[in-house]
This record gives sequence, C-alpha cells and structure tokens, in this order.
Amino acid sequence: MRKTFEISDRYIEPGHADELLYEPLGGDLTFRRTRRYEIEFKRGKSKLEAFIEKTLRDPISQELHEGEDPALDDFSFVLEYGMKPGALDLEKEAILTYYRGIEDPGFELKELSIRQRIYVFGGGSDKSDRFIRDICNYAIHNWSVIQG
Repeated sequence: MRKTFEISDRYIEPGHADELLYEPLGGDLTFRRTRRYEIEFKRGKSKLEAFIEKTLRDPISQELHEGEDPALDDFSFVLEYGMKPGALDLEKEAILTYYRGIEDPGFELKELSIRQRIYVFGGGSDKSDRFIRDICNYAIHNWSVIQG
C-alpha cells in the first residue's frame, strides 16, 4: 500500500517569494513550504500513522494532511522537489535508521520518498522557471511544477 502525508507549519505566515531567488522579481508573490512524505508499506496502517505522528509531526505547531491532494489552497503554482535516487538524503537516512531501531513497529516500511513543496501565491505562474533555476540543483534534485 502507499500513503502520502504532507506537513505544514501552522503559525508561520507566508514569506515574500523574493527571499527564495538570487535576483528579486518584485511584486507581491508570497510562499509557504511544506514537506511531503510518500510511503510504501505493508500491513499496519494505524501503526504507520502513529509512527508519522510521533516522529515527523509536531502536534502543536504543525498540521498533517493525508492524501494526494495539495495541503494548501489558492496557490499560483507549487514547486515540488526532492533528492535524485542515489543522492545523499540525510533526513531519509535518519528516519530509516530510527525505524530499523524499533523492535516491533507494526508495519513494514518498503519505500520512503521525501519531497519539499514550495507553494507560491499571488499570480506569477509563468515565473516557475526562475524558482526552479534558483532553488533546484540539477545534479542532485528532481522536480515538478503543479499549476494552481
């Protein structure tokens, strides 16, 4: 089975999108970041959900969205990026090491993929190439753009 979880910060207001770019665009574009975990597993759906709640989410400051739909609304576009296979992903390695150290997790973790999402608000859907150029590293990242 496959489950998708997206975690967003509850109290952090959208930032000005120029913070993400080497050369400011100007204008009123804002952004928010989320982290998306795609997990392939066998048996123990409730145990997997408890693992996510315990290890990846802060229940006070973060919100958990489950499923394929975007966690946020009214965006112009989303830049989703993550590490290419074979590139060192320290967060993924830390999660897998923790999982392997649990005596009986109650589910079998088959595959884990971690993606960053940058939601851009306020128009500018034609500007996604600038964000890709300034945020993504062609040597280690793969990415996609989701139009709003």
